[in-house]
Amino acid sequence: MPIGISDFKTATTSYYYVDKTLLIRDFLDTKPMVSLFTRPRRFGKTLNMDMVRVFFEKTQEDTSIYFKDKQIWQCGSDYTRHQGKYPVIFLTFKDVKCLTWQETFQKLRKLISLEFIRHSELEESTALGIYEKEQYHRLASDNANEVDCQMGLQILSLLLHKHYGQECIIIIDEYDTPIQQGHHCNFYPEIVNFMRNFFSGGLKDNPHLAFGFLTGILRVAKESIFSGMNNLKTNSILDDSYSEYFGFTPEEVKEILHYYEKEDKYQEICSWYDGYRFGNTEIFNPWSVINYITDQCFPKAFWQSTGSNEIIGEIIATSTPEITEGLHKLLCGEKITTYIDTSVIYPEIQNNPYTIYSFLLVAGYLKVAEIYPQNDGNFMCDVAIPNKEIACVYEKEILNRTNQNSVAISINQAIFSGNAKKLQSLLENFMLQSISSMDGANESFYHGMMLGLCAILGNRYQIRSNRESGLGRFDIQLNPLVKGIPGFLFEFKHTNDDHVDLEALADRALQQIDVKKYDTELRDAGVRPIIKIGIAFRGKTAVVKRK
Repeated sequence: MPIGISDFKTATTSYYYVDKTLLIRDFLDTKPMVSLFTRPRRFGKTLNMDMVRVFFEKTQEDTSIYFKDKQIWQCGSDYTRHQGKYPVIFLTFKDVKCLTWQETFQKLRKLISLEFIRHSELEESTALGIYEKEQYHRLASDNANEVDCQMGLQILSLLLHKHYGQECIIIIDEYDTPIQQGHHCNFYPEIVNFMRNFFSGGLKDNPHLAFGFLTGILRVAKESIFSGMNNLKTNSILDDSYSEYFGFTPEEVKEILHYYEKEDKYQEICSWYDGYRFGNTEIFNPWSVINYITDQCFPKAFWQSTGSNEIIGEIIATSTPEITEGLHKLLCGEKITTYIDTSVIYPEIQNNPYTIYSFLLVAGYLKVAEIYPQNDGNFMCDVAIPNKEIACVYEKEILNRTNQNSVAISINQAIFSGNAKKLQSLLENFMLQSISSMDGANESFYHGMMLGLCAILGNRYQIRSNRESGLGRFDIQLNPLVKGIPGFLFEFKHTNDDHVDLEALADRALQQIDVKKYDTELRDAGVRPIIKIGIAFRGKTAVVKRK
């Protein structure tokens, strides 16, 4: 399996390759001037862009050999006549992850220089004049200033057009990686200004451009990165176009498992790595699938270690109690209905906390369960966590970022053993150390807190919140996924009144479970025994009763 292989020639000649060449057919059917593909990390963007480069690029090598056994070659001469006919500029910014603007610019300048050097045929070109060759040498020598580099695409496309007599194709892979880094490392204005001028020169009203391709996680439209580019066609995870070309479809996964004689692992691979929906296409995480096969089909959270999960960390650090409760509901397997802005930008995490679900969706931390299109071009969506792998990411990040990990384990041991006194002591110690005296204003705060603390039990229980059972709605239910272990029902009460007896309030919570018959659903499912827990909260104090 091609783990970490993003070179198309190598992937197709030395490894198991899932044929995605019909992406080229779909592009040639419409030929937009500039195409932007937004997908989560490790979903095959770089490999697909290198495939596009190898297909279109005019070189001394006969590169048709890499396509004659692929699906694109069966589509006929209307498509194959484009093979090997264009000069191509190819830049990937996937590794531009520097801590300062100065280091970032140096790396961008080096990448631009290397792409000029890759086109060394320009050095001896008889079609170029002296001044044009000076331009080439300045940018190839890695001594260009910032203004020169901002014009890099424009200059190189002009030189290639003159040399070959053919407009060129520009491919920019992971264009927004340095922009995300600028947001995290406080040089966002500098990188946005550079990219705006860089793309404008190469992709907007450029007479030397045949077609342009960009990939990234986000469409950074609101910062005018693509200002005035009415030739840009964006293909997001919510669009049907190209939906099957990034990631693996169910049919492709079944073919892989058949090839490696692991057909019996399909259900396991579905529960761990399926669940994404791009347009109307069901998609598996390709990075995790190939690692799962390579690792003797032992399921792990492979995608988690491929990059930073700082987006989740930043969201948790700035989230409102309502957002925190929403994240905990997601972790418990529930859906959230939210507005999705496909052109969301990084700083909006801090300025507008309700954009977080848009970030999480486009970055691969959520899936779309249902779409409700809006008149402004965006969407209302039901979103949920896609699979077990991403649930592991949430669990780790939420617990680690809130310093709840060891405490959560102890609290869950107390819950599982039904030790009310131990649970009460641990809860009070946790609240003393981690919550503000202003936090416990209402019952919903404690409800969200308890959902988060129960999250670590997610591999043994289906965690449900505020659902109908019997004669009302329970607060939290833990429905065991394995027979023979107890089920749990929680009811919470809250007061700000110092004169209210918390012991009596906890007894009322416990009595409500019986009166409202909240245990109906668990009993109907054959769960025995059922442990009922009533908890009364006031500030940083709690009383726990068990039955």
